[in-house]
Amino acid sequence: MVHLVYCDNAGKKGEKVLDKILSGAKTMVVRGAAGRKIPHSRVFEGERLYFMEKGSAKITATAIVKKVQNYVKLSDEEITKALADNQDKLSLSEKQKVRWHKKCLCLVEFENVEEIASLPFDHQGNMDDWLIIEKIEDVVVGTSIPYNYENSKFN
Repeated sequence: MVHLVYCDNAGKKGEKVLDKILSGAKTMVVRGAAGRKIPHSRVFEGERLYFMEKGSAKITATAIVKKVQNYVKLSDEEITKALADNQDKLSLSEKQKVRWHKKCLCLVEFENVEEIASLPFDHQGNMDDWLIIEKIEDVVVGTSIPYNYENSKFN
């Protein structure tokens, strides 16, 4: 599987996620929720990540998953510790630390980040901020297929 990761780039100081990834300041992304949701338990070492800025409709970078940490039913202290222990890789702003203070966390460390020739993203209405797909062409304009959540289901 490959993964398409939307990156916030709100322009606020310290929250340009894709810029931090490309500069090497950020080598891990986090997703969290009250319960297990995408990509928790569905992203694995060696898989390819693709990154795009939210709202840009352009896929512009790629990396390889190095390590994944999945957590469930964390206490407030455990959440704070998990984020703090990985802050050197996550490079989270204070606002992001609040946003990702969730009981279920998926921390995805990556390596071999490369900028790629921009791929036009074919956005469909039912898409989350993390997509699990067979191949990147499945969401590229001209070769896309109707998106469904088959690959996102828990085994």
